[in-house]
Amino acid sequence: MSDPHANLGADLRLLLNLQSQNDRFGGSDLRIAVRPQTQNTDLQTLQDAENLQQALLMRFLTRQGELSKLGHPDYGCRLYTLIGELNTPVNRNRAKLFVLESLGAEPRVEQVISVDVTAGARDRIDIRVLLRAIGNDNPLNFVFPFFLGGLR
Repeated sequence: MSDPHANLGADLRLLLNLQSQNDRFGGSDLRIAVRPQTQNTDLQTLQDAENLQQALLMRFLTRQGELSKLGHPDYGCRLYTLIGELNTPVNRNRAKLFVLESLGAEPRVEQVISVDVTAGARDRIDIRVLLRAIGNDNPLNFVFPFFLGGLR
């Protein structure tokens, strides 16, 4: 029997909290861990569904077009255009559209089951994503808080 997560890959851990990360904490991207077997320090990695979740959060946190000079003009998300806007139903719908566009650009996403955007605090919206990754029957579910007043 093959591993259902094998096609989701592995990468370095860049985000501290995959459940509610809302910015990249510039300058402190890489995480370290001590290997129990050898007591040596190494860079932390993520695999499988956690790797996909981090990749999606990084896509949401990156301004679309920010990586153009590196050959990736369409990578990222347009959520940043909502900074400074009011927490209204129209802007929450715009956030949903921007997230759906970004999810559509990720080749490891087989099916978007739902994206719900709700008002959190006065300047915060909570983006709940439920999706199915390619080759995986278990849905991936996470929440991304986005601050209309800017990153915190």
